Amino acid sequence: MKSAYCCVCFAVPSKLLRKLAENAEETGRHALHGHIHKTAHIRTQRSAWAARAITAPAAQVVQSVPKYRRSVFDAGTGTELPGKPVRDEGDKPIKDLAANQAYDNTGIALDFYLKIFGRSSIDNRGMRVESAVHFGENFGNAMWTGERMVYGDGDQHVGGFTAALDIIAHELTHGVMQYLIPGGLGVVRIPLKDREFKEQTHALKGQSGALNESFSDIFGSMVKQWHAGQNVTQASWLLGEHMLAPQYGRAIRSLKDPGNRKLTWYEDEQFKSMDQYADGADVHDSSGIPNHAFYLAAKELGGFSWEKVGPIWYEAFAKLKPKASFLDAARATSRVASLRFGSKSKECKAVTSAWQAVKVIS
Repeated sequence: MKSAYCCVCFAVPSKLLRKLAENAEETGRHALHGHIHKTAHIRTQRSAWAARAITAPAAQVVQSVPKYRRSVFDAGTGTELPGKPVRDEGDKPIKDLAANQAYDNTGIALDFYLKIFGRSSIDNRGMRVESAVHFGENFGNAMWTGERMVYGDGDQHVGGFTAALDIIAHELTHGVMQYLIPGGLGVVRIPLKDREFKEQTHALKGQSGALNESFSDIFGSMVKQWHAGQNVTQASWLLGEHMLAPQYGRAIRSLKDPGNRKLTWYEDEQFKSMDQYADGADVHDSSGIPNHAFYLAAKELGGFSWEKVGPIWYEAFAKLKPKASFLDAARATSRVASLRFGSKSKECKAVTSAWQAVKVIS
């Protein structure tokens, strides 16, 4: 049957690229505007990709579900997807570094979901996970298309997508969310009069869209921590470290201190609490609120983020409805913490206190 929705999700928000372009010298400004244009053009291909994004029919589900299968393709700097197949599950490394990085980091993310949550691939049915590398000419972004992960090579301004484990895990988690909540979390249809392009039919909007982005940020960060064996104190809690050129900043986002430009990039406007929130805000800005709530709960409990707080978030978010608000997420995570550990447990108190700190609940 057809997938519930398709919303192309990019690793680097267009807003960030526009801000960098405003302050770049002429050559850099031209290159960054090129990334923005390519990103906008890709949004117009959403409908075509959506038509091919399918889940496995129930008749194909057998008792022995494969854990996952990876396939990597080379787009050859073109835009036709998926491209030429270059590496499949179990194949030896090839000479293409980006292809090997995509293969390896996708495997780490899938292993995390399998070992920590017992989830078999993106759809929990062992679906093949496709990655296409070398997409576009120096394309400065990475994305989940509703069907596969796609990575550009970037340039001197932004790049290193296949080397960034948290970015790969972030995009893969958009795929998980696509199958976790029927109808999609925060995916809304754009009225024809408001579309930048006529084919731009859907986008992430509102608090539910911010929760979708936050879920990917949180699990991207957890995958990186899990692979490095880092506890909540040792982790940097930065997403997309070293992807931006040094003159722009250090990372794309911080879960520990959203909007701290000394930690991220020079015009980061991510919110840290509801004091900053406004209706209609960019979902990448407002996602900082639930991001920070997760960080605060994890920091309060200590140890490893994937041991207690991660499973609470995973179970709770699966219970959310497509138009869930921050308050709905706060109630769901608090309820799961109470059921798992008890209403008076330190785990339940840590989750509730975290949402209170970001002023989602009083």
